[in-house]
Amino acid sequence: MENISPLQKKRLKYLPKLPKILEDISTLEIDEKEKTTSVADSDKLKELFPETFGAKLIHFKKSSSKKDSKPMKVAVVFSGGQAPGGHNVISGLFDALKKLNPNSKLFGYLNGPSGVVDCKYVELTKDLIDDFRNLGGFDLIGSGRTKIETDEQLEKSMICAKDLDLDGIVIIGGDDSNTNAAILAEYFKKNKISTKVIGVPKTIDGDLKSDEVEISFGFDTACKVYSELIGNIAKDSISAKKYYHFIRLMGRSASHIALECALKTHPNVVLIGEEILEKKKTLKIVTSKIADIIEKRAKENKNYGIVLVPEGIVEFIPEFKLLISELNKLLTSGEKTEIELNKLKTNIEKIEFVKTLLSKESKACFELLPDTIQNQLLLDRDPHGNVKVSQIETEKLLIKTVQKELKSRGFKDKFNALNHFFGYEGRSGMPSNFDANYCYSLGFTAALLINEGLTGYMSCIGNLKDDPKNWKPKGVPITSLMNLELRHAKQKPVIKKALVELNSKAFKHLDENREKWAKNDHYIYPGSIQYFGDQEVTDNIPISLKLSDFK
Repeated sequence: MENISPLQKKRLKYLPKLPKILEDISTLEIDEKEKTTSVADSDKLKELFPETFGAKLIHFKKSSSKKDSKPMKVAVVFSGGQAPGGHNVISGLFDALKKLNPNSKLFGYLNGPSGVVDCKYVELTKDLIDDFRNLGGFDLIGSGRTKIETDEQLEKSMICAKDLDLDGIVIIGGDDSNTNAAILAEYFKKNKISTKVIGVPKTIDGDLKSDEVEISFGFDTACKVYSELIGNIAKDSISAKKYYHFIRLMGRSASHIALECALKTHPNVVLIGEEILEKKKTLKIVTSKIADIIEKRAKENKNYGIVLVPEGIVEFIPEFKLLISELNKLLTSGEKTEIELNKLKTNIEKIEFVKTLLSKESKACFELLPDTIQNQLLLDRDPHGNVKVSQIETEKLLIKTVQKELKSRGFKDKFNALNHFFGYEGRSGMPSNFDANYCYSLGFTAALLINEGLTGYMSCIGNLKDDPKNWKPKGVPITSLMNLELRHAKQKPVIKKALVELNSKAFKHLDENREKWAKNDHYIYPGSIQYFGDQEVTDNIPISLKLSDFK
């Protein structure tokens, strides 16, 4: 701990705020609510998850007396990409276990789900955890992207849980990781072992939410980090008055981060993938709209501006959506066309080969793209066998199409564009007070769910728009969030991604103001995350959450 900053030292001493109901967890008991179903495909999911499907929504209430809890052994694992606040989930889990019974033990699986399968772990003591409280990253135990889905992986995970005599496993992850948690819970219950499995909603993307899951942790911090950078660039842009900055924002498929950052900074243009899909906007229409704004601003002698581009936007542009769908089917791992493609040595050969396989519409779209984008579409698949959309440099593509469009219009003013990608800068930031408090409460709730003998649940907190003392811990059956989706050309159970809803108050607020923001310089400069001082500054919540319909 020699090489830490003064801010880190202060953050280590921060005491996260807990909901009032969690202050004395020895007096809590479960309050069962209505039975749940799934968001879709309920009959098939009931067949796949006969042991855990249809469980009841769980809240907590005060009991009339204190109850003793036996010592528990629980293991925790980080799964997938980093999100600010993960260490506070572990801190909350540890503190809650010790409050329930001082003899309880917490283990950390090392380097993600592979640690679960290979039984690589470390006991997490107070001394270890105290060095990571309220700090970013997942470096206490590391993370990974291994999927626990084969019979061999499930059996090895079960053997390890038995050997450690675990009462519970807490999987901190996104939609795919929590799907893994549901599969593991079902497998354990089917094989009659007592280890319970609880998920925790983690992803900066903001696409893990539902009527019961208000927000995933890490989203607030990441958006604040990106918004600080966008604000800084906007200030530079309005000072130099000579550059358009095209900024691509991490966020996978959904446009939640782009929307939240737009609400925080008021850029001249923000593209929302879900709107593009709904209104069937082609690449040409999107390009023309941006060019229109550039022309209008040029008439006001404003040859500069900010354009926000969500990472997954290509999946929503109709011709791209069709193209990517065809490529995903053609290049499925192990299929004949994928094997033939890999035999070719040069990118030119690969591009020409793929052209012969595409439909007329997709081929036309593919041929319009610069070589760099064509090559990116043919990169190795992601773990689901799909195009790595996150590696497609859409901001560069848009700069090229806008340049071409302006030239065709005879545009005489200057258009100098710079491109940026904000991604990893936000994933491991020091968590905001909101995320620090939220994650600590999620850890407490996970411990309570295991203590009550529940499995296949997601640890959740409700009423997040209110003061933390009024937050409401609960357990949401993971199967209630699921549907069937095509993965590796097969229908598989997964948690349904939550996309930006165009009828939401957050999107409507953007829509009402975007023309004003496009023409004028209404930039907001959020500055860096504040941890100490006025609570209006330090404890503010995401704008999209503030505008949501959650009570």
